[in-house]
Amino acid sequence: MTRANAELVERANFGEDGLLPAIVQESGSGNVLMLAWMDAEALRRTIDGGLVTFWSRSRREYWRKGDTSGNHLVLTALALDCDSDALLVTVEPVAAACHTGSHSCFDADRELGSA
Repeated sequence: MTRANAELVERANFGEDGLLPAIVQESGSGNVLMLAWMDAEALRRTIDGGLVTFWSRSRREYWRKGDTSGNHLVLTALALDCDSDALLVTVEPVAAACHTGSHSCFDADRELGSA
């Protein structure tokens, strides 16, 4: 891990539960693909391995996106927000980012006020 990456982990302001929201954005389109959670170890694993790793709050274990589906998220950049309490994870998705098989977990077709 480079010094800059180690400093990023040090600067991250993890919540009382030890977690940081990780907003995953596609590098080419800028589309938001998903939201998940990281602790310091998941962030280190992501930096060191180049494939995005999260902490599963429900299963209480680490999971690297794509290990079972093949739909990995290849890391291209990381950025903390101004308060260092949220992380923007920029990626090149190998395939669908959502566990449902959709490209994104967010319904981009839904407009405010529509049913």
